[in-house]
Amino acid sequence: MKLLFASDSFKGSLTSQQTAELLAKAAKEVFGEVEYSSVPVADGGEGTVDAVIAAEHGEKIEVEVYSPLLDRITASYGKLDDKRAVIEMAAASGLPLIPRNLRNPLYTTTYGTGELIRDALDKGFRDISIAIGGSATNDGGMGCARALGVQFLDKNGNQLQGTGGDLALVDSIDVSELDPRIRESKITVMCDVTNPLTGPDGATYTFGAQKGATPEIQKRLEEGMINYRDVIIRQFGINPDDIKGSGAAGGLGTALLVFLNGEMKSGIDTVLDLINFDQRLEGVDLVVTGEGRTDWQSCFGKVMQGVGERSRAKGVAAVGLSGSLGLNANQIFEHGIESLITSVDSPMPIEEAISRAEELYYLAAVRMFRFIKAGMSIAEKNR
Repeated sequence: MKLLFASDSFKGSLTSQQTAELLAKAAKEVFGEVEYSSVPVADGGEGTVDAVIAAEHGEKIEVEVYSPLLDRITASYGKLDDKRAVIEMAAASGLPLIPRNLRNPLYTTTYGTGELIRDALDKGFRDISIAIGGSATNDGGMGCARALGVQFLDKNGNQLQGTGGDLALVDSIDVSELDPRIRESKITVMCDVTNPLTGPDGATYTFGAQKGATPEIQKRLEEGMINYRDVIIRQFGINPDDIKGSGAAGGLGTALLVFLNGEMKSGIDTVLDLINFDQRLEGVDLVVTGEGRTDWQSCFGKVMQGVGERSRAKGVAAVGLSGSLGLNANQIFEHGIESLITSVDSPMPIEEAISRAEELYYLAAVRMFRFIKAGMSIAEKNR
């Protein structure tokens, strides 16, 4: 029997690599010698670069860039091979980079994310995947585009810096100086939200508050975003509100799609493609995946859904070992996961479950493999 371990990390307790090591130990205890392989997986959010680098034996590249508040910081992205790079926008423009008392999306910018893309172009990468979750920004992606040569001008022809507060001042957009290397590059945008740029479900009103925007600031940002949208419609004949995901990351989705001709794709599907997951399934009999908590949200662009669907398409059974189960967790069965087991084996405080994560996960893995072994015995008897 050949096993493949492909679990998400358990936030605050176990890394994907740790789950693989514990599964290998448990499998050997139950089956004796067993063939297995493992691959770290993420869903396009936090940890994506680390997971993909580990899976593809890539390396990190460090770059000095501007933070969301225009301080100089060191950020990194991943090199997979001579042509492919993977970037997390949160590394340069993420919310954790700003102290809570300084969070105000009127003053933040995605310029640093544009600098990461520019550095990747400088180093010869022409297939660039960008994960756009976790932003501190609501600038419509102007900062990012500006770092790559796009100019946003006010009514007097002056260049704008590209913060959220500049949205209302945009009168015209000049793309004549856009880095020409963009045209010869494939830009993949990893995103699982479908919010438009403006409106009640748009970038500002859906995500602005968590970035520090008060109701008054949200009103100002939304008015600015509508102006920005209208300029794009007037100049480029594209209405960002008609594009699913244009409001992601405070409108960064719009800039990457409209100015950089990016292609929006599911985060987990992009990650699975980057790590060649389908090829890893060749000859595999069973996939073990999992996450910290499985519930209805697991069916919307998360690791277990992606792994389950890819496994089912290849005719490979997949099971899940998760920290806990929540509302409608059984919906994951519709996505190729055959069974679920939890690591928690009795009622306990979350703090205890986290502190005992390795022990509980290992014991659960043993229980899971013993069930599988029992099923194999039944199948053998009924042949």
